[in-house]
Amino acid sequence: MTLARLNLHLVSDATGETLNSVSRAAVAQFEHTQITYHRWSLVRTRLQLHRVLEGIEAEPGPVLSTLLDRGLRSDLETTCQRVGVALVHVLDPTMAMLQDQIGEQAVARPGRQYVLDADYFRRIDAMHYVLAHDDGQAMAGLAEADVCLVGVSRSSKTPTCFYLANRGIKAANVPLVPNTPEPEALGKALCPIVGLTIDARSLIEIRRHRLKLMGGATQRGVGASHDLSSYIDPEIVAAELLWARRLCARRGWPIIDVTRRSIEETAAAILQIIEKQRDREVSPPIG
Repeated sequence: MTLARLNLHLVSDATGETLNSVSRAAVAQFEHTQITYHRWSLVRTRLQLHRVLEGIEAEPGPVLSTLLDRGLRSDLETTCQRVGVALVHVLDPTMAMLQDQIGEQAVARPGRQYVLDADYFRRIDAMHYVLAHDDGQAMAGLAEADVCLVGVSRSSKTPTCFYLANRGIKAANVPLVPNTPEPEALGKALCPIVGLTIDARSLIEIRRHRLKLMGGATQRGVGASHDLSSYIDPEIVAAELLWARRLCARRGWPIIDVTRRSIEETAAAILQIIEKQRDREVSPPIG
């Protein structure tokens, strides 16, 4: 099948994250397309829009927009119609539905989702927490965590914690290392503890890549607890993963296999575990 090539213009009056997410989710469903993205963010004046319109004329392609200003929208619509490219205002259907349901007209003010409110500061606080409690640091602060991730080295604990922090979740992570004592703080933690595991072959490839980037140097989680040969030895890695899974099962910690999961999918599964525990805590006993 011939590979389709397409210019896709993303025009936003804010950061453009909404359009990035929508376009990424939609384009992922097409296997024979090469997309060239043209991202236009913080478009709030006619002068800024003029650059966008020139870009669309120079490299025509469909346009996804989250512009709210009526004047800017009108100019964009006129240009797209003249150039002959499709235009979709992606927020319109959702905002129209909410206006009908709520009975209130939307204020159409750009960037309102980025106000410095309590949610914003909770995300900042969660990010600071992750930085302070990465890779088993500051174990005394585990009592403040919303969740704690455990797993062997390179099982995606740290990137998952940072993703969760962006959702306002204080996530600590603790490495599981064979032949070392289990941190006492894990036994006293009140938050959910979730184990991350991964296929041995995938883990070895990740570790090999990490060692390549390190140039053979040691790091925390490798140097002190592993020699470099055992760190990627297939038999030792398989035994390490089995030991970690058995430890999680013995402690009753749920386990998520991250082998074929994106960070976003892993985080979504962890959020479900957190919500289930919170529901159990607030639900009255039956009987």
